[in-house]
Amino acid sequence: MNDPRKKNPTLGVAVFIVVVVLLVIATILYNAITEKREYERDNAVDSTASAASAATGAANAIKGASQ
Repeated sequence: MNDPRKKNPTLGVAVFIVVVVLLVIATILYNAITEKREYERDNAVDSTASAASAATGAANAIKGASQ
């Protein structure tokens, strides 16, 4: 009389798809952040040098204006 309920596989498939999509998004974000840090590390000398020269130029301009 009481037949055991059959499991609905749709919920399992939906959870599996959501997990796979989240893993793909996490992988893409991880790779993007890793590449950004590597790019910034490789090009840090150029940006640091230009920032230092800009700061020196600003300091010299302030010194010149105060004299």
